[in-house]
Amino acid sequence: MENAVFDMDIAYKESLEKIFDYIDEKKYFRSRDELLKHNEVEIAEMLVDIRRKFDLQRMVVLFRALPKDTSVDVFAELDNEDRVDIINIITDPEVKYILDELDFDDMIDVLEDLPANVVDKILDKTPKCERKLINSFLKYKEDSAGSLMTPEYINLRKNWTIEEALRHIKEVGLDSETIYTNYVLDGGRKLIGVISLRTVVISPDNAIIGNLMHEDPVVCHVDDDQEEVSDLFTRYGYLAIPVVDNEFRLVGIVTIDDILGVIKEEATEDIERMGGVIDSTNRDYLDMSVLQHVKARLPWLMLLMCSYFITGEIIDSFQGALSKVISLVIYMPMLMGTGGNSGSQSSTLIIRGMATSEIELIDVLKVIWKELRIGIVVGVCLSFVNYFRIVYLDHNSSLVALTVCSAMIFIVMIAKIIGATLPMLAKKIGIDPALMAGPMMASITDMISLTTYFVMAGAFLNI
Repeated sequence: MENAVFDMDIAYKESLEKIFDYIDEKKYFRSRDELLKHNEVEIAEMLVDIRRKFDLQRMVVLFRALPKDTSVDVFAELDNEDRVDIINIITDPEVKYILDELDFDDMIDVLEDLPANVVDKILDKTPKCERKLINSFLKYKEDSAGSLMTPEYINLRKNWTIEEALRHIKEVGLDSETIYTNYVLDGGRKLIGVISLRTVVISPDNAIIGNLMHEDPVVCHVDDDQEEVSDLFTRYGYLAIPVVDNEFRLVGIVTIDDILGVIKEEATEDIERMGGVIDSTNRDYLDMSVLQHVKARLPWLMLLMCSYFITGEIIDSFQGALSKVISLVIYMPMLMGTGGNSGSQSSTLIIRGMATSEIELIDVLKVIWKELRIGIVVGVCLSFVNYFRIVYLDHNSSLVALTVCSAMIFIVMIAKIIGATLPMLAKKIGIDPALMAGPMMASITDMISLTTYFVMAGAFLNI
């Protein structure tokens, strides 16, 4: 299997190099023919590579050279930013054709990122009934279930027979986002149950839908945050989840392909925040300008730099003690680094636990008790090794060794408790817990490590 994937990767790169050469020679039809040897996902990736290698114009030239049906499939695989850039260049009839052929949820994603004047122009040429539906979707909050959902689902009636249901599925199945889960509605479009295609197919033709459906379906509300919807998919493993309004009327469904993008987006956002990067515009690293990178990184670095002013003040206030036992300075980086790493370990695990709903806010005392015990064991093990190093390798006194080792135990304990509780506190007050990891955790634990160290020095060395 690994060899097959490797061979595919080589074939992709070889094909891309051919396309680059054809573009250099302005042989665009040969470039198009080479593109068409691949599926729509690979073509979309190649178009992005062409944009990076050359420019947007050449990417659009090749996109327009694709057969119409292929261009729609490729368009659906592109990122929103690439979609919008293409739409801003191609003609209105081409835009209308693509949007007409796209799945409804993909079309909404595109429209949400287009300038208002472009959207108005598109809606003017859209049938009235469809325009009303599009407008209702565009008004849902960004990053909510309503903004993710599609209205292209199969609905059944509870008094239908299996034979009637199958006939209906065959009639509308091609225009639906999924046929594997079907939704049973009453006359007021309220969701009263769900039934899988498997159940429909294996049941007798004269069986009644209402007798076979599951009457307590898992649902999400139109205003639910996309992260909450993502948690539902992770918890239940469904291919689609219905979206209801305040009256429990079915207004759409969110499918697994849409939520995979959300999971990637949320994971990227958490990783960036844990690394002290904000507002990266969800663009790829190479696609962002130097100025965009600076804007994403500088605010946190500025804030963290200011926090180290406090660390400097702590060191300055203990200058007298350090001048009496100069060897204490040697172990400051080790203690600060160990404290930061200990806190980051705990915060990473707690953030992950909260993201997967394994850990709830009510578990805070259990978390503190567990991290306290972990901190004691880890701190003692580290201190045991350090004692022998300080006394027998560095040839310092036992009192210096006891100072460093006792500080090490307390620093690890405190850092682990803070690392575990800060993300939970952040969630409690409505802040993203990911902000409490990485650089922020290191800054806080540095201050605590130094303070603890100097307190221990005062206790053991009487300075």
